[in-house]
Amino acid sequence: MATEVSQLLLAVVQGIPAGATNDDLTKALPDVPAATRVEALNILLQQGGIEILKKGEKLVYRAKDPEKKSALPKDADNEEKVVYGIVEEGGNKGIWIRDIRMKSNLNMIQLNKILKNLETKKLIKAVKSVNASKKKVYMLYNLEPDLSITGGAWYQDQDFEVEFVDVLNQQCLRFLQMKRDSAEKKREGPLAFKQMSCCTVNEVQKFISDLGISKVNLAEADLETILKTVVYDGNAERVRQQDGSFVYRAVNSPLPPTGLVQMPCGICPVIKNCSNCGDVTAINCEYMRDWLD
Repeated sequence: MATEVSQLLLAVVQGIPAGATNDDLTKALPDVPAATRVEALNILLQQGGIEILKKGEKLVYRAKDPEKKSALPKDADNEEKVVYGIVEEGGNKGIWIRDIRMKSNLNMIQLNKILKNLETKKLIKAVKSVNASKKKVYMLYNLEPDLSITGGAWYQDQDFEVEFVDVLNQQCLRFLQMKRDSAEKKREGPLAFKQMSCCTVNEVQKFISDLGISKVNLAEADLETILKTVVYDGNAERVRQQDGSFVYRAVNSPLPPTGLVQMPCGICPVIKNCSNCGDVTAINCEYMRDWLD
């Protein structure tokens, strides 16, 4: 009986993508006794057909992707499943413990115990965010944190690597100048000179990689960020190609550099979220404060 009801319940849950409450299940199957419904739900949970979440005071049942296997052991209790599901929803950007508590409706003592248990089992992990060094976000153990959390190559243990960025800026500029000097020696006219003095991000990436000055692998996007700071300092220009890509070339600037590369803002991974209010502001930015000091 319960096995047959479980298939009926699964069909109901699958028809409500946002998740079905106990009220939804009762309305859909009014003739099924409560005890049988609970038994059928437990069968679906054990089989991995549904997952259980908590929204406010209510439990919500949601169908799981059949191709997506949960790392949770079968003996995990409902509270662990709820917390794990909430953390899973946070993706690689993670979720604050405050938000987990609000969504799960668990008290802090109980929540901390569950989080610690899931961390011990290496199902989730806590990651410090560059947005707020005193706060941690939780995500699934096997996920690589988003750049907005780690800060990418420019942060080490939540500290902005000013010297590393400055060295990269100087070496990128040196490569652009070498390219320009080589083009000048060929003396093949202004148009040819401009074309030969330009270089792609891939060429700069190879140059930096061959130098061996970085302990981490720098992607083209990382090097383009540095090249933009060279442009902001007035030492290079960014030229758009016909195919939509960009190349860079050194220029002789009559003005002294602005020094933007030394500011955290120049390569901040969350600058687009920076405003006069909210969690990311220049007034409360500890990296800006350290740079000014």
